[in-house]
Amino acid sequence: MLVADALRNEVENDGFAICEEVLSPGEVSMLLDALGRIGESGSLQKRGATFAIRNLLDTSLEVRELANSDVVRRLVEAVLGPDSFAVRGILFDKIPDANWKIPWHQDVTIAVQEKVEASGFGPWSIKADVLHVQPPAFVLEQMISVRFHLDPCGEENGALRVIPGSHLRGRIPEEEIAGIREENSERICAVRAGGALLIDRYYFTHRLRLVYRAIAAWSI
Repeated sequence: MLVADALRNEVENDGFAICEEVLSPGEVSMLLDALGRIGESGSLQKRGATFAIRNLLDTSLEVRELANSDVVRRLVEAVLGPDSFAVRGILFDKIPDANWKIPWHQDVTIAVQEKVEASGFGPWSIKADVLHVQPPAFVLEQMISVRFHLDPCGEENGALRVIPGSHLRGRIPEEEIAGIREENSERICAVRAGGALLIDRYYFTHRLRLVYRAIAAWSI
């Protein structure tokens, strides 16, 4: 079986896939330097250190180049096809002075440029001056998140926890979360520096992340 087929099957069946050594140590160092140069615009800071940036595709040339690089395109196209494109770049760095706990949840909101009233889109919200909305299911079903790890991320260092196969349930009502959590075993997604974690957008989960969408998904 081709590597692309195996990757697509893993994401479709389990909801996620771990790909190690996507970025070289030199590329990781370059990205860390580039992110360190980004100013206060579009970022959140605590005690002088930037720990969250929600508009990386607008603020970092290096991140835009990464999103469109051949190595990353191969990963994304294996799941979404050749017409997919990057729509979002986010940085989360859970440093000791800026850490936060996240409950089990699904990522069901997307960032948009402007508010357009359309059937199935809502509610709307603003996060760090970026407009967000919950879209219809067909939009989320044609999206995937790619988390790039710029430092080792293991069980003791904030690794993502997931419930394999939970993406197949679609959007899960909040009142059903506890039952699903009790019935299914979680998986800790430990990833080394330079690795990537591909995640279905409907995935049920507990640092540089790029979000891709198939071109057919955008309809407004």
